[in-house]
Amino acid sequence: MIKTTLTSIALLLIAAGGTAQIWSYSDCLDYARQHNISLQKSRLSEQTAGYDLEESKAQWQPSLDFATSHGYTNNPWGKGDKNSYNSSYGLNAGWTVWNGGIRENTIKRDKLQTEIARLNTGDILRSLETDLLQVYINILYAKESIGIYSEAEKVSKAQAERARQLMEAGKMSKVDYTRLNSQYEQDHYSLVNAQTTYDTRRMELKKLLELGIDADINPADVEWTAEQVLASLPPMEESYRLATATDLKIQGLELEKNSSEIDVKIAKAGRAPKIDLNAGIGTGYYAPGGNFGTGIKQALNEQIGLSLSIPILDNKKTKTAVARAKAQELNAQLDIDQRQTELAQIVENWYIDTRSAQARFTAAQSSLESARLTDELTNEQFALGYVNTVELMTAHNALIEAQHSLLQAKYMAMLGHKMIEFYRYAEVKL
Repeated sequence: MIKTTLTSIALLLIAAGGTAQIWSYSDCLDYARQHNISLQKSRLSEQTAGYDLEESKAQWQPSLDFATSHGYTNNPWGKGDKNSYNSSYGLNAGWTVWNGGIRENTIKRDKLQTEIARLNTGDILRSLETDLLQVYINILYAKESIGIYSEAEKVSKAQAERARQLMEAGKMSKVDYTRLNSQYEQDHYSLVNAQTTYDTRRMELKKLLELGIDADINPADVEWTAEQVLASLPPMEESYRLATATDLKIQGLELEKNSSEIDVKIAKAGRAPKIDLNAGIGTGYYAPGGNFGTGIKQALNEQIGLSLSIPILDNKKTKTAVARAKAQELNAQLDIDQRQTELAQIVENWYIDTRSAQARFTAAQSSLESARLTDELTNEQFALGYVNTVELMTAHNALIEAQHSLLQAKYMAMLGHKMIEFYRYAEVKL
């Protein structure tokens, strides 16, 4: 706990300093746990649910209040004393003996609501983890894309410069030079776009971490081998069962259903008789009427009473409340069924996407090797004058496309691996 706190403080100081630092995925997650606004709001909702539970438990306690009143009367045409003063003082207590089980069931329901609020916080945290994971991997992908386009720009720039020299020496036409220079401009534009994408993804990460505009952040690099990318996936049915068992949203909906069942009992209690016990002690004083102390003493009174209330007609309030509570119970079950279906689709989609990415990665490996050999051969032939600039540019673009396809398949497959891991075990590590 102390280590986590110190890490959070250090990251906060780094963020405030405006200097780009290396953040691992776990660093981002630790920081987000402390500073994400949605998460902090959810924790406040937990506290509010706790206050509601305290209030429900307090309904078993008796109520006690003190009341006093004072009055002054003037009778200008009366006989005798024309002015009078009167006052009363009372201490009153009340306690509900029986109210159809509303108190007991309200406490049970509020306990469930407290647990639901805790699960909601956990669910928001899990959503935050997956959002961070996807943004983090997208940043790594964008960063590596910059490397591809940067290398491509260097090659095409060198080719354009060489073409300019040949053109000035009269050994290359202006058309061929223009083509190669256009290739350089295109690669430069692609590099700028890749850098913009990288900055955009970093901004998304800063938003999730609630970092200010002056903060800078660089994610730590993560290396994955081809074996990790092509690793076999666990059985999909098993992953779905584990995802269902660990899904906090389903757990919360189950508790919502239980809470709705209790709401039905509370609503039915509207038909039950209610018994209240009341007791009080009071006194008063009237002037003119003698000594204040004597008057207070003589007016002292004590009372205790038991009241019974039996509902007969309540304008269908109880009937309507019961029907509404039953509808909420049915709706809660439908929410559970809907979430299970949604979870099955999510898990299946990740399996489909991951397997597709793995297949594309395998194909891209072969395509990249072929494109690299073709590009090397075309460059050698171009130097010897055997191929023209169009063929040179075609080979160059094919190599870039093959590199990009391999990179895209790699990160899509690894994102799928990590998301499946998350749905199975409710946690993930990079």
